[in-house]
Amino acid sequence: MAFLGASALLFAASAAGTFVWCASMSSMGEMPMPGGWTMSMAWMRVPGQTWPGAAASFLGTWIVMMAAMKLPSLVPMLWRYRQAVGRTDRTRLGRLTALAGVGYFSVWTVIGTAAFPLGVALAEIEMQQAALARAVPIAVGVVVLMAGSLQLTQWKARCLASYREAPGRGRALPADAGSAWRHGLRLGLHCSRCCAGLMAVLLVIGVMDLRAMAVVAAAITAERLAPAAERVARAIGAVGVGAGLVLIARAAGLG
Repeated sequence: MAFLGASALLFAASAAGTFVWCASMSSMGEMPMPGGWTMSMAWMRVPGQTWPGAAASFLGTWIVMMAAMKLPSLVPMLWRYRQAVGRTDRTRLGRLTALAGVGYFSVWTVIGTAAFPLGVALAEIEMQQAALARAVPIAVGVVVLMAGSLQLTQWKARCLASYREAPGRGRALPADAGSAWRHGLRLGLHCSRCCAGLMAVLLVIGVMDLRAMAVVAAAITAERLAPAAERVARAIGAVGVGAGLVLIARAAGLG
């Protein structure tokens, strides 16, 4: 019960932190761009802020946002990890579980570290090249379409199965720090592959869009925890394909 209570508190704190950050960024407004879209302030510096400061601010917020989005699907996996570790004292089990969680989120920290400079570079190019900026709405539709299509593949089904099966049924895990860390890393790597398309959708739609975060988080949680996981993933993919086609048609002036 202590594990579930701590997880609930962590989720509540991370969700509140994400909401505050999004509200703060929204109050600063967005930059209108050629093509009828607006650029998120997440890829810009606030006045008086250095680039290292901006990167640190983004990364801190990214970690909090990942906690809010991923905890609902991660907690059941950590519970299975606790069962696989077997008998050990409660304090040690809590530490090992926390270490596995840190290993998991370290993977997403690395991804956030890579996402920020890439987002900044793309933002700079879009601000300098009006023709490229005008193509962004169509590019967003293409990314959503590709992400939806990815959900329908056997590769996605295998990635989803690998995540859901870790640790293997009936397999006992050593009760040591190294094993806990490696297990968390494996979970993080499985997770990052499994939801690569859905996270790409979030990045192109807007990392400070609460609605987009909620939809992507709900989709990730549903396909991880639902009994018929592959069917859920395919249903999400079908919705993504349809949404991508609609976005492309609108951007091209066909809708």
